[in-house]
Formats: sequence, C-alpha cells, structure tokens
Amino acid sequence: MGQRDQYRVELRASDPAHWPAFLRAHSGLPGPRANVELAQAVADEGDPASFDRLIATDDEYLVFCGVLGLGRLLATGADAQTRTDIEARLRDHATDARWRVREAVALALQRLGDADLPRLLKLGTAWAANPHPLVRRAAVAGVCEPRLLTVPGAAACAVALCERTTTGLTALPASQRRDDGVRALRQALGYCWSVAVAADPAVGLPQFRALAAIDDRDVAWVVRENTKKKRLAKLL
Repeated sequence: MGQRDQYRVELRASDPAHWPAFLRAHSGLPGPRANVELAQAVADEGDPASFDRLIATDDEYLVFCGVLGLGRLLATGADAQTRTDIEARLRDHATDARWRVREAVALALQRLGDADLPRLLKLGTAWAANPHPLVRRAAVAGVCEPRLLTVPGAAACAVALCERTTTGLTALPASQRRDDGVRALRQALGYCWSVAVAADPAVGLPQFRALAAIDDRDVAWVVRENTKKKRLAKLL
C-alpha cells in the first residue's frame, strides 16, 4: 500500500471534524515541501462540506487541501451550475497571495484534466484570456503537465496557451513587470514551454524558436530557463 492509500485509510477511519489536527501534524510544514500525498488523499476522501471547512480555516496547508478537493468535485460529474461555481472559486484562489494555495489550483485543474481533458483545455483557454496574470499562470501551470499531453491535440493547445500568455506578458508596461503576479507568471512560463514543446516538438519547436526574435528581456529569460530543461535541451 502506498503512502497516499495509507493516508486514505486513516482519514476514512476518522471523523472529518478531526482532520485539521491530523493534517497539521503531518503537513510537512514548516519546511521546504508540503505533504502533497496527504493533500491528495484528503481530496480523494473529503466531501464538499469538509473542503469548505478546511478552506475557511485560512491555515495555508488546510486551504491547500481544501482547494485541491475542489478539483476532485469538478472532475467527478457535478452538475453544470455546480461546475460553474467551482470554477469561479478556483479562479479566485488562483490569485491568492500564498503560492501553495495557487499551486493547489494548478493541481486541482490537473485532476479535471485526468477525468475530462477537453474540459480542462477549454477552461485553460478561457483563463489564459483573463487579465489577471495569476489566473493566466494557473491556466498554463494546470495544462502543462506531461501526463495530460499525450492525447493528440492536447500538446498543441498547451503550446498555444504558452504563446498567448507570453504575448500577454510582452504587452505589459515596464512599470508592471516587477509585480508579484507577473513574476509568478514569468516563472511558470520558464518551465511550461519546455513541457508543451517536448510533448509535440513538431508543433512546439517552431513556436518556441520564434521567441528568440522577440526583443523583450522577460521573454529572453523565459527562453533561457526553458533551454536549461533536459526535456527541451535534447530537442534543440
């Protein structure tokens, strides 16, 4: 039995009202890495009420778990109105000041992609058009996951998302480039391009190489960071 399955057994045997204490004790925080396996187990075993309670605590790790749980709800056949509501909540959490909460949104979107990839790609495309850089960051980080890009057309969509968000980055005035949200978007683009291109080099490499012609310091940084990634370096 893997660690995640073991956590699921322990959570199932406990009243959800007692989960916060258990989660805090096993969160891995403070520390460099939160316990993602436990958070995934919470998402597997929780229900809407338990996710809401975790989010309401405003404890970073508990919110992380609750937001990830929203991804499971989105992926498991909710009705249209509930899906719309959950998507709106995730979009709001995507702009959270805490990076772990933002990362929970990306993981939640990937849960949707595992269950219904076309829905994720449609949602990611819509979010990539959002004016908030952190919403755009969630879109590319959620979609640019190697396991999701093995389906024909998915990698092309990921490349298009990277291209659109990079173009949006170049349109920002210099006065906004140092904003935290913009820097987080740039950081995501610093690895997402390599994931998208590696999934379909025939589609992605010409688009990535075209970035070199753009006279923009942030785009130049994005190019440098991606070329350091082994998955892309071996293709260049």
